[in-house]
Amino acid sequence: MTDTSTKPARAGAVLTTLILVAAVANLPLAVANVALPDIGLAFDASQTELNLVAVGYSLGLAASVLWLGALGDRYGRKMMLLLGVSISLPACLLAAFAPTVDVLIIARIIGGIAAGMAYPTTLALITALWSGPARTRSIALWSATGGAISALGPLISGSLLEVFDWGSVFLVTIPLIVVAIPLIIRVIPSHVNEATDPVDNLGGILSAVLVGAVILAINFASVPDAGTLVLSLSIIGLAALGAFLLRQRRARNPLYDLHIAGRRIFWVAAVAGIIVFGSLMGAMFIGQQFLQNVLGYSTIESGFAILPAAVFMVLLAPRSAKLVESRGARFTLLIGYAAVLLGFVTMLLLWNEGSPYWMVGLGYAFVGAGVGLAGTPASHSLTGAVPVRRAGMASGTADLQRDLGGAIMQSILGALLTAGYAASFASQISSSQDASDVTASVETQLQKSFASAETVAQQYPQYADAITQAAKTSFLQGQDWAYLAGIVAVLVGAVLVFFLFPKRDREKELLERYRAEDTAQDPAATV
Repeated sequence: MTDTSTKPARAGAVLTTLILVAAVANLPLAVANVALPDIGLAFDASQTELNLVAVGYSLGLAASVLWLGALGDRYGRKMMLLLGVSISLPACLLAAFAPTVDVLIIARIIGGIAAGMAYPTTLALITALWSGPARTRSIALWSATGGAISALGPLISGSLLEVFDWGSVFLVTIPLIVVAIPLIIRVIPSHVNEATDPVDNLGGILSAVLVGAVILAINFASVPDAGTLVLSLSIIGLAALGAFLLRQRRARNPLYDLHIAGRRIFWVAAVAGIIVFGSLMGAMFIGQQFLQNVLGYSTIESGFAILPAAVFMVLLAPRSAKLVESRGARFTLLIGYAAVLLGFVTMLLLWNEGSPYWMVGLGYAFVGAGVGLAGTPASHSLTGAVPVRRAGMASGTADLQRDLGGAIMQSILGALLTAGYAASFASQISSSQDASDVTASVETQLQKSFASAETVAQQYPQYADAITQAAKTSFLQGQDWAYLAGIVAVLVGAVLVFFLFPKRDREKELLERYRAEDTAQDPAATV
C-alpha cells in the first residue's frame, strides 16, 4: 500500500461521471420498494411475486456482474459503460409500462443485467486511475454516494406516487441516463490498463446460472407446493457451483482467480461487505412495506422516513476513509457492524403498530451509519488485495457485495416475511369464531399478501376492520422473523471479521506481500 497518491487528468470530472453512472445503476435497486403495495394491488400479486419485483434487479446484476466486468476489462471499460447505460433506458420503459407482474419482473432483471455492464466498470476505473490515499477517498465518495442514492430511491419514488401511478418510479433514472451518456463519451479515458487475455466465457455462464438458481430457490422456498421447484433450483445451483470452481482451477485465464480470492483480506472483506450491504437493502425492503401497511404512511411519508439512513451514510463515509488509514479496515468494519446490529435490534424491538417516527428514524439511522462506516473498508480491502490487471475482479466482487448481498438478504428476509405472515394469518383464521365461514379460496387470498388481504377486505366490508387488523398482526410476525435473521447474519459477519480479518499492522504487511507477489508475476501489475 503506497502513501503517495496519483490521479487522472480532470480527476473531478472523471469521478463525477463515474458516480453518475453508479447512480444510474444504483437508483433502480430501491425505487420499487415504496411502490410494492401499489404494485400488489394493481396486479393482485402474491408476496413472493412482490419479493421478485424487489429482488429482480439485484438478481440480474449479481448474476452477470463478474462476467460483464471481465468483458469490460478485456474489450474496453468505456464501451461497457456506454452499453450498460444505454440498455438501461429500454429496461426502464418496459418496467414502467409492464402489462403484467411477470413482465415487470423480467424488465427488472434486464435492468439489472444492464447495470452489470456499467456498475463494475466504475470501481474498476477508480482502481486503475487512482492510487494511494486518493483512491481510498475516491472509493469512500463512490461508496457513500451509491449507498445514499439507493437510500434516497424511496423518497423520490414516494414523491412520484403522490401524483402518478406505480410505473412512474421506474422512470426516475431517465434524466440521469440522458446526462451520463455524453459525459462518458467526453470525459472517460478509452483504454486504461485493460487486459489482453481471453475472457473465460464458460466461467461467466456458470457464475450466472449459480447466482440465478440460488436466489430463485431462496425466493420460492416459502411458496406452498413449490418443493420440487426449490429442490431442482438447489441442485442446479450446487452443480453450477461445483462446475464453476472446477473451471476456475483449470482455466488458463480464469474469470475469478481463486488464488487471489483466497487471500484473507480479500475473501473476508467480500463476505463482510455482502452482509452489511445486504442488511441495508433488506431493511429498506421490509421497512417500506411496514411503514405503509402497518403504520399507514403515505408513499411520500415512507420515502422521507428513510432519510436518516442516507444522511448518516454520507456523513460517516469520509470519516470511514480516515479510520481505514489510521486504525485499519478491521476496526472500521467492526464499528460499522455494531451500528447495523443496533439497527436490526431497534427494528425488532421497537417497530410495532403505533410506533412513533423517532423509533423508525432511529432504526434507519443505525443501519445507515453502519453502512457508511463499513462500506469503504469492505470495498477498499478488495481493491488493495488485487493487481490492477485484476481490477475487474475486485470491482465485480465489490458489486457482488451490494447486489448479491442485497439479493440474498432481500430473498431470505422476504421468504421469512412471507412464511411468517402466512403462518400467523392461518393461525388467526383457525382460532376465529368465524373460521367455518372462511372458504379455502378466501383463506388462500388472505395468506397471499397484505395487498391481497386488503382486496378481500373490500369485498367483505362487514369484516374489513378485522381482516385489516389480522393482516397487520400477520405482517408484524413475518417482519420479526425477518429481523431475527438479519441479527443472526450480522453477528456471524462480525465474528468472522473479528477473528479472521488482520489488524492494521498485519493488514499492511499482507498488502505489501500481495503487491510484491503480483509485481514478481507481472511487473506492470502495481496497485
